[in-house]
This record gives sequence, structure tokens and C-alpha cells, in this order.
Amino acid sequence: MRRLPIRARVMVVFAGVMALLLAGLSLFIYLRFQSNLDDQIDTALEARASEVATLLQRSPARGSSVQDLLVQEEESFGQVLTPRGQIFGASPKFDQKPLLAGSELAKATGRHILMRRTEVPGVGAARIYATPVNAEGRRLVVAVGTGLDDRHDELANLRTILLIGIPAVLLLASLAGYLMIAGALRPVEAMRRRAAEITAAEPDSRLPLPVANDEIRRLGETLNEMLGRLDTALARERAFVDDASHELRTPLAMHKTELELALRYAEGSDEMRAAIASGIEEVDRLIGLAEDLLVLARSEQGKLPLDLGQMPAAEVLGGVRERFAARAAAAGRSLDVEPADGVRLEGDRVRIEQALANLVENALQHGAGEIGLRVIAVDRAVEIHVEDRGPGFPPQFIDRAFERFSRGDAARTGGGTGLGLAIVEAIARAHRGSAHARNREEGGADVWLRLPS
Repeated sequence: MRRLPIRARVMVVFAGVMALLLAGLSLFIYLRFQSNLDDQIDTALEARASEVATLLQRSPARGSSVQDLLVQEEESFGQVLTPRGQIFGASPKFDQKPLLAGSELAKATGRHILMRRTEVPGVGAARIYATPVNAEGRRLVVAVGTGLDDRHDELANLRTILLIGIPAVLLLASLAGYLMIAGALRPVEAMRRRAAEITAAEPDSRLPLPVANDEIRRLGETLNEMLGRLDTALARERAFVDDASHELRTPLAMHKTELELALRYAEGSDEMRAAIASGIEEVDRLIGLAEDLLVLARSEQGKLPLDLGQMPAAEVLGGVRERFAARAAAAGRSLDVEPADGVRLEGDRVRIEQALANLVENALQHGAGEIGLRVIAVDRAVEIHVEDRGPGFPPQFIDRAFERFSRGDAARTGGGTGLGLAIVEAIARAHRGSAHARNREEGGADVWLRLPS
């Protein structure tokens, strides 16, 4: 069954259930009809026996009248017997041998009995009803019967009708079920054909949806939503590859140019050293870019390694301040850390410091004035804010600030790659947290990490 198509499996189950139901219904009809026939025969025999008994009680000497009642149809017959088995009266052809003898006659002398005989001479299978009667002080037994040929013929006709009609009904019902199943699965086949035609060249294509608001339509809607997400992811990856290629091409081209110039025109060791130093700077930039891309790739796959632990927030902020204190002083700016006594962070210290370093680096490159670091405990979470007093984010840029290779117009002329904030968000997401950015009302930018405490 598991190897059969859905349509075949449903048809097999449907036909099997229908066959069982129709077989049960046929058996019920047949047995019910048979029981009704037997009840009718028994009722008719009981009525005839009662009439004969009444006539015997009124006028036992009128044998002709009794004989008339004993025969009403061609297949009917009857006898009036004494307790000793003598025939008191009988229908034609039944005046030689008593219908009842031995234990049957003894039972009939005391109460009425109902019997079925497989063979009665001249009649065949028959049903016999016997009842006792008292006439002028005598105990007699009235036995009447009828042949069962008509009963057997009617049952045979019913069997023929059922044996022909039930398979025909089953065939028609199965055909109707097959057509219904085929109609129900037609939208699935249409979606399958359309899905087979969709290629990477047309990622915006969608599956056709049926008109009915049923499970198949909801399945199609879910698959279309999945195709939409795949389309977005594919477009994002294409943009990522394009941006990464661009970012890698520029330093590689500059590095090659510097090496060629040094090879052709360097006249002394000082010029050669300067060229090599410049080349090292470009290599360092390439290494940093490769590391950033590796962090983003691992984050997208959910495989960014984390060495989780607990640490005081004050130590983390203090370490970042010491790292950037000299650069801030050289730029004539200050790096202020608000006290965070009692607040503890849970996560990978190296990754958290990397994220904060990216935020401080952005504030130094694109902000102005004092840079502030502060920690806020909010709703079972910890927020680490990095603020500056510069111009803030461009309004059209702030909604996509954390996208890969996303840079404001002013930043595109600098040396950044547009991966700093994307890495910040990747690190936050790896810690089951989030990253946010806004422009402060008093001026400047506020970017923060929200990490579970």
C-alpha cells in the first residue's frame, strides 16, 4: 500500500469500505426479508389451525367443512389426529400416513408446536404448525402445513437482485469516488507541474492556487510563502556575493598595483619597505574582511561558536574603554563608561567585546563628541548602549543599518566594508538577543545590544 499512489490507496480503501458496507446491508436485507416471509407463513398457518379447531369445537361431525379448511392452496395440507396417531380428518393425498408421530405428536397433544420438514411427499420442503383442541370431550391435534417452494423462489430472486445490484452499485460508487479524488488532486498536480517548471532564472514565480479555501489551497499558500522566503534569501545571497566580490576586488587590485609599482620603480630599500608596508596593510584589511565574512556565514548557518559564561558588565565595558582610549584621545574625543555595578552578562566575552568594538569603531569613524557606554537592566534582559554626539544615521538608512554591506552615503567614501553592524546583529542573534539603532533627540546615534540576562 505504501508504494501505491495516493489516488490508488484512497480508491482501495474506499472500495473496501463500500464493499463491506454493501455486503453488510445485503445480508441485513436478505435476513430481514427471510424473517418476514417466515413470520407471514407462521401467521397464516396459525390462523388456519385456529379456524379448524374452532370448527371442530362447534361441529366435529362436519368432516367436509374441516377438510375444506385443511386445503386452501395447492401447496397447503393438513390433518386432524387423535393422541394415538389415528387420522380423524385430512386433506386429499394425506389420509394415509399421519404427519406427526411419536414425540412430535406427544408434544402437540399438550401445546402448539412449529416444525420444518425438509421433505414432505408430494410437497417437498414444508412448514407445519400443530395445536391441541378439545371437541365433545375428545382430545384432538390439528396439524396444518404449506410447501416452501414459493418462499424459496422469492429468496432466490432476492439473492439474484443483490448479487447483480450490489456489484453494480459498488462499481458506480467506486467510479464516482475515483472521479472525485481525481478532481480533488487536480490542483496538486497543477502545483507539481508548475513547481517543476520554476528555475533560478524566475525566482518570483509562484504555484497556482485552487479556488476552494481548503487544505490544498492552504498548502499552496504555505509553499508560495516558502518560495517567497527563498526568493528573498536568494536575492540576499546574490547581493552578498556581489558586494563581497566588490569589497575583495578593490584591496586586491590596490595590492597588485602597489606590488607592480614597487617592482618597476622602487629605487631603494626605503621605497621598497614603504611598498611592502602598504601591501601588508591591504593584506590585513583582506584578512579582517575574510574573518567578518566567516562570522556572518557561520551565523547564518546557526554555527557561530560561543564560549558561554558569566561576567561582570563593568569588566567588559572597562576592557573596551582601555582598547580605544588611545585612539579616542588622539582624535580629541573622550570615551565615558557609566558605572554598571552588580550587572552581570551571560555569553561569550570575546564575541560581546567584538560587537562593542564594532560599535565604538563606528562611533569614532562616523560620529562626533563624547562616546558613552552604559548598561541598562530591563525585563530579564541587559541592554548595552553605545552613544555619540555626531550627526546620527541618515533617515533612509537607519531601517537597513544592520544589513550586510549596508553603508550610508557618507560612509561609502571611507574605508569601511559595511559589515560592522551586520556582525553586531549576528553576535546578538547568536546569543538569542537582538540589535537596535536610533537617532537621539539631542543629536547623535544610539546603538545597543539586547542580551538575555
